[in-house]
Amino acid sequence: MEPGAATPFGFRQPSKLRMRGAASDMADPTQLFDDTSAHAGSPAVGYRGQETPGMGFQAQALLTEPMSNFAVAYGSSLASQGKEMVDKNLDRFIPISKLKYYFAVDTVYVGKKLGLLVFPYMHQNWAVRYQQDTPVAPRFDINAPDLYIPAMAFITYILVAGLALGTQNRFSPEILGIQASSALVWLIIEVLVTLLSLYLVTVNTDLTTIDLIAFSGYKYVGMIVGVVSGLLFGRTGYYLVLLWCCIAIVVFMIRSLRLKILSEAAAQGVLVRGAKNQLRTYLTMAIAAAQPVFMYWLTYHLVR
Repeated sequence: MEPGAATPFGFRQPSKLRMRGAASDMADPTQLFDDTSAHAGSPAVGYRGQETPGMGFQAQALLTEPMSNFAVAYGSSLASQGKEMVDKNLDRFIPISKLKYYFAVDTVYVGKKLGLLVFPYMHQNWAVRYQQDTPVAPRFDINAPDLYIPAMAFITYILVAGLALGTQNRFSPEILGIQASSALVWLIIEVLVTLLSLYLVTVNTDLTTIDLIAFSGYKYVGMIVGVVSGLLFGRTGYYLVLLWCCIAIVVFMIRSLRLKILSEAAAQGVLVRGAKNQLRTYLTMAIAAAQPVFMYWLTYHLVR
């Protein structure tokens, strides 16, 4: 039918009617639909769920950023509450605040205290200094008990014991473990017996369990010196040096504990009278005399 001719129903076919993509139809007669992807200038029709990636990322960022900030703040609050709860419950069993006092030392204090443990004979003032009813930190007072030297001395004693056993071809992890556990058990027994003795004698003193652990741990310094002397100079050097260290620790313990165990009697002005004060004096001497026994018991088998 020619363009412009009338149809059987009385309509005329437009003369200029042209199907979109006629050129492509001529090129590919089998193509049924038009390819509109090549028309860059035509606006793209968007459907729901077919937004551009940039718009989706911005929307997601706007939603997730407040949630992430809220999660971080909530996690921080939970962590702080958990830390407070742990500190509160832990302080019931382990006085962390008190332990900080016993480790408040410096290099000068450690050097002077080690010298005092080995040469206590010339020291005159053994009283612990106080500031507003609170004892000053150990780094400010050489007479204050600490836990740094006993802890380091205990570890060093185990290492020296391992060295001594190694030079005698007797070293093994099991023997070293037995050595460490036995030393720790004897220390615990010593502290418990001392606490029981103070309770039976009914002594009101400012000595705490940590103080007793500190004073009982000072003997490891003399034990280390004795074992090292035995490794260098044989059993003769071991006995001579250990004897010196035993006498030194006895003098140190008597002069240190005398002011604490007899503090109540000294405050009442009856330091030298009464049977109860004699019991306190005997208890002080017994605690001091027990130190050489432990020193020899824990070191004699390390030197041959």
